[in-house]
Amino acid sequence: MKYDNPEDIIQLTPLWQGERFANGRPRVSDDVLRRMAKITLEEAWGTLWNHGYAFQFEGDLKIVHPNQVMVGRAVTSVLVPKRPDLHETLLSYGHQQEDRKGFFNQWVIDTLQEDDIVVVDLFDKVHQGTFVGGNLSTAIASKTKRGGAVIWGGIRDNQQIVDIEGINVFYRGSDPTAIADVTMVGINSPCRIGKAICLPGDVVLGTPSGVLFIPPHLAELTVVQAEKSQVRDIFGFVRLREDIYTTAQIDSPWTVSIWNDFTAWLDSTQESAEYRHLTWDQELEDAMRTETEGNSGQVRL
Repeated sequence: MKYDNPEDIIQLTPLWQGERFANGRPRVSDDVLRRMAKITLEEAWGTLWNHGYAFQFEGDLKIVHPNQVMVGRAVTSVLVPKRPDLHETLLSYGHQQEDRKGFFNQWVIDTLQEDDIVVVDLFDKVHQGTFVGGNLSTAIASKTKRGGAVIWGGIRDNQQIVDIEGINVFYRGSDPTAIADVTMVGINSPCRIGKAICLPGDVVLGTPSGVLFIPPHLAELTVVQAEKSQVRDIFGFVRLREDIYTTAQIDSPWTVSIWNDFTAWLDSTQESAEYRHLTWDQELEDAMRTETEGNSGQVRL
């Protein structure tokens, strides 16, 4: 076996057609990450659920910074309980064949790049299952700038980690012991976090509600649909305050006249400026078709 094998990563992520890192990991654009940080977890979750991705969320985690949103690209790590023969074989292989330094958790941190998030399946081990402490968390901050970690296991040095700026850490529990009696069997392989599955290159969205793993090929669609929902809500609130439409009109499928009002508002108000990159041709076409079909069904007396 090989750790962080490009051929394996590409095989695991065939639906991604965009840019990749040198190791084959999907590289969702910086623009999508920036926009992802402005949407809610529920908005992102809805798109995944509607596309059949039902196991992408895990909420049973503690958070170092509970009110800080975390967004980045997943670098995964899978560990298992120590079995001496397997442990010595893989540790020796990493040191001798791949020139890796230190223990398994350090190998993963050494691979990180800007906007990465470490996603670790540590089989819910907390005592002697502390994947990061103050030193490795500082290294994560230095390498990722705005990233962090999701650990289905433990951390240590909480009082130090909470003072590290620019990153967040989601974890199961804390313990003063160092990591021990575990063996890493995969870097950038499929990874289980509680009820959720994460693949290398997934966009990780961490919020006060929990963590969502967004497949890279759905990341831009997820952002676009969330942004459309947000700006429609803004418009609806404005028109309701102005008493132009009823709540029934805003909550029901929009008529062509409301869509025309919306697009005119979108092009003319400051509060809609960040949403002007969105296109609405399909929505307007659907509204026109609905009205045409409705009118054709009317009976003339």
